[in-house]
Amino acid sequence: MTASLTEQKVKIAFLEKQNQDQAAKLERQKTEIDLLKLQSKEQRAKLETEIDRLKLQSKVKQVAFSASLLDAGDRDTGPFNTQVTLVFKRVVTNIGNAYNSGTEQRAKLETEIEQLKLQSKAKQVAFSASLLDQGDGDTGPFNTEIILIFKHVVSNTGKAYNPHTGIFTAPVRGVYHFEWKVYGYGNIAAGGVLFRNREHIFIAYEIPASGNVSASNGASLLLEAGDQVSVRLWANSRIQDSQSHHTTFSGHLIFTM
Repeated sequence: MTASLTEQKVKIAFLEKQNQDQAAKLERQKTEIDLLKLQSKEQRAKLETEIDRLKLQSKVKQVAFSASLLDAGDRDTGPFNTQVTLVFKRVVTNIGNAYNSGTEQRAKLETEIEQLKLQSKAKQVAFSASLLDQGDGDTGPFNTEIILIFKHVVSNTGKAYNPHTGIFTAPVRGVYHFEWKVYGYGNIAAGGVLFRNREHIFIAYEIPASGNVSASNGASLLLEAGDQVSVRLWANSRIQDSQSHHTTFSGHLIFTM
């Protein structure tokens, strides 16, 4: 009985030793697998870097140019009492843009100057106009809103306001300020609504109890280039203008964005 127990203990100890050896072996294999994965990742990154380098080399190798001295006409160059760099202006081939003829640089500079002029001009935006350019008369009432065309223009810097359509078109993205005033009389309401594109912004509105009334309002709007702003006559209202110019629409650019 004692011998049998001893044999079993020996077997158990042997099996435990085998299990420990197998566990250690599995751990070693796991470590080796992790190492192989890391090496594979490093090799892949190295390979990708090498591919990018070869692509760049291939691109850099595509360089060639050919040019003659004059781009137009004929004339002499020199002699000079010192060395000068010859600028070959008539470029017939310039693969890789390795050669700078000066003409390209000048054209680029001229384009940048024109862009700066345009930006500077676009920042100078202001207009002011009254409804009628001559005489006096009523506008409305109508059963729907209509765009009011302010024809008597006293200023239109930047030409952003169109006196033929009554629409102001933003030349650049920025914040603009607008003011409008409507004048009415009698027992019919006087109203004008500021619109950005098709969006109702604010209204200037007054109902006269007797005699004459005026209503005014203002708004500062963030506009994208191409956005349109106008004043529309409020439905079923009536406004009046004369040589006194008391129905008006004005606006200007505050700052670009």
